[in-house]
Amino acid sequence: MIDVDDWAEIRRLRFAEQLGIKTIARKLAVSKNTVRSAVRSDRPPHYERPRKGSLVDAYEPSICVLLKDCPSMPATVIAERIEWPHGITILKERVAELRPLFRPPDPCQRTSYRPGELVQFDLWQPDYLIPLDHDSSTSSGS
Repeated sequence: MIDVDDWAEIRRLRFAEQLGIKTIARKLAVSKNTVRSAVRSDRPPHYERPRKGSLVDAYEPSICVLLKDCPSMPATVIAERIEWPHGITILKERVAELRPLFRPPDPCQRTSYRPGELVQFDLWQPDYLIPLDHDSSTSSGS
């Protein structure tokens, strides 16, 4: 696998310098297939390691049961009740992720909208005909 610098150099040589695939492969000492895949890809290469499980995964159903009964229960109390044998930090982080799922919605929460999420159109005096149903329309203005 090539790194990002090699990927960028391959694309520069191909698109800016107009060099052929065989020439680029020879110049950078990589295979022609590597050059072809770098030219075809629109993103630089990246390494992504498969996600490993957590120690908390086995205890998550028990945590959910406790949070369902009492969403404000502290993580230290949860640790005692599920007999948590490991460090408290990873348990606290998982409880912090799970707790909002069990809390009731806040009745005083402010409504907020992201830009473009809501739109209002005023059709009080449109300048052209707007169909009201299949056989009528309204006109306005001039």
